[in-house]
Amino acid sequence: MEQPYVYAYPQGTGPSAPPPPGPQAGVIVDPRYCAPYPVDLTIVRKMMTLTDGNFAITDVNGNLLFKVKEPVFGLHDKRILLDASGTPVVTLREKMVSMHDRWQVFRGGSTEQRDLLYTVKRSSMLQLKTKLDVFLGHNKEEKRCDYRVKGSWLERSCVVYAGESDAIVAQMHRKHTVQSVFLGKDNFSVTVYPNVDYAFIASLVVILDDVNREDRAA
Repeated sequence: MEQPYVYAYPQGTGPSAPPPPGPQAGVIVDPRYCAPYPVDLTIVRKMMTLTDGNFAITDVNGNLLFKVKEPVFGLHDKRILLDASGTPVVTLREKMVSMHDRWQVFRGGSTEQRDLLYTVKRSSMLQLKTKLDVFLGHNKEEKRCDYRVKGSWLERSCVVYAGESDAIVAQMHRKHTVQSVFLGKDNFSVTVYPNVDYAFIASLVVILDDVNREDRAA
């Protein structure tokens, strides 16, 4: 049967490539969040609520995968991505004193530097469209990014690329329904390509939401 999508892989990876040495390719947060097939995430944001868990990420069948613990008042620099059972997957902390709006992402509920997984920052200060650079924890010099995010948050059309290549690892799409408008929900979906850590992609969506909030506030 003809496949409906053509997936791009970073050079030297993909179904026909030999398995890389060491950990599974694409694992950034945890191997259980990597699948050998595309994963579609649905993001539902309830726009008119102040309670925890107003940001939910489900699979295509509506099963809860992740939820976001929003910061309490006075602690706006930290958000936690939880799994369906409420266990912290990653903690996202914004560095308030930063030239390029920098976020650090840590394993579990930690904010210790030894648990740093990756850093995300705007590629430039002035942007008409969202452009973020992602640096994995071992990339200390940050001369070349490991992943890039480009697109328009307002149009829900962001794309995540591997490094500085054109290889796409995830794409965001608007999911607009009459029901979502009446219920005050902002629905969109993200297609995560095979062998890409979808917890990592989910955390980038949370950071994109944070960027959008700050831009609107400004």
